Amino acid sequence: MFNISPATLILGALFSLVGMGALIYGRRTGRIGTTVGGGILTVFPYFVSNPILIALIGTAVVVGMYLFPD
Repeated sequence: MFNISPATLILGALFSLVGMGALIYGRRTGRIGTTVGGGILTVFPYFVSNPILIALIGTAVVVGMYLFPD
């Protein structure tokens, strides 16, 4: 039912930690794009079990936070 591989766990933990940091930073500075992106990065690995999709979605969200911080 669940496909829990080491790559899925590592990528999920990595993007969740980056998301948590971005969420805290965005809330303190009032940047909406960073706050929303951090929230997405923190939550989405729970719903995606494919490591390639985790890497693609996480990279897209990080690039979006960089391009649209406000």
